[in-house]
Amino acid sequence: MDDKVDVIIVGAGLAGCAAALQLAREGLEVVLVERGPYAGAKNLSGGVLYGRVLEQLLPDYWQQAPLERVITREVVTFLDQHTAFNVDFRNPRFAESHNAYSVLRAKFDRWLADQCEAAGVMLVTGIKVERVLVQDGKAAGIVAGEDEMLADVVILADGANSFLAEQLGLRRRFDPAHLAVGVKELIGLPRETIEERFNLSGDEGAAYGLVGYATRGIAGGGFLYTNRESISIGVVMHLDEVIEHGIKPAEVIEDFLAHPCIEPLVRGGKLLEYGAHLVPEGGLAMLPKLSMAGLLVTGDAAGLSVNNGFVVRGMDLAIGSGMLAAQTVLEARRKNDFGEESMRRYSQLMEESFVLKDMRTYAGAPGFMKNKRLYQNYPAFLSHLMSGIYQHDGQPKPHLYTLALKSLKESGLSVLDVARDGW
Repeated sequence: MDDKVDVIIVGAGLAGCAAALQLAREGLEVVLVERGPYAGAKNLSGGVLYGRVLEQLLPDYWQQAPLERVITREVVTFLDQHTAFNVDFRNPRFAESHNAYSVLRAKFDRWLADQCEAAGVMLVTGIKVERVLVQDGKAAGIVAGEDEMLADVVILADGANSFLAEQLGLRRRFDPAHLAVGVKELIGLPRETIEERFNLSGDEGAAYGLVGYATRGIAGGGFLYTNRESISIGVVMHLDEVIEHGIKPAEVIEDFLAHPCIEPLVRGGKLLEYGAHLVPEGGLAMLPKLSMAGLLVTGDAAGLSVNNGFVVRGMDLAIGSGMLAAQTVLEARRKNDFGEESMRRYSQLMEESFVLKDMRTYAGAPGFMKNKRLYQNYPAFLSHLMSGIYQHDGQPKPHLYTLALKSLKESGLSVLDVARDGW
């Protein structure tokens, strides 16, 4: 290939598709290159899409997209080996505001890529991009095998292990402390069974974040999302601790699924899908240089994710960054200037948007989520405390304050620990 196009986008995930769709609508010639056999082929099972940003790109997307369930119930669960303590929030009005949906990425990404093609994007699948072509210090296209394709701008949307950004020196090789390994299963269950077990009706859905025994006490967490006729469930563990402790993720997820409070939720289900992938968890610490002359970095390739203990977000940040990348290209095209200064406009737009503002709001979250007490002591404390409240053995009950202090001591916590962690 030796033709020149306006924009080449590497990676047909959410960030790449968002950028491609917006640019094609403005009449640019866009080539979207995907390594997999189709868009979404490398994305495992599902997650939660906080989709208000997508509404800006595709109004009423919920009427067309292959969504699973609208999330009206958000649950944070602390697990010890035998018990579970839930913080369970339900808001039926989330269905009216289209706040969040569970999605199966293989289906959803493929649909979004179809919208791109309908707008005029050229989707090329099964192509591994080996390097970005650089001429006179400016990205000028891509190299795939013996073929080259030229473009005014290249957008990297090639995922958490973006070797292309690393080759260009835009980021260092990732520290294992900034990555997590996620292991997922997609378990099929009848719709009626899901709605009964999770106390749902119609298209309502639930999203669980689980802390503690889910990951054998190491940094990370478990997740469970209800789909129409399946459950997306798994664990995410910080890669450095997996290596340090010699833990096998496949064994951890099996222990998690066998937990007495989890097994009844998946009982009788059929395994439909299984796999593992890397997840960015470093926050601002892993943010690369976002641009160079003729090139922008978006989505997971830019390390855009938020895990604050209550929610895990990445899809909306990817879409937002893709849209801002498109805006940057459009402004540069009007000036016919794709140099470093024009591309730096992307960083400014990102700083002004919810994408980097939210990343900065939760800048301390990656460090906080490394707190060992979250995964060992606090689940034990809650188990001791709630068992003491609800267990009656014919003996006088201690005052709640006394019971709480005893539970702190038994779980290895001090009042100072709690105050420090709360702060």
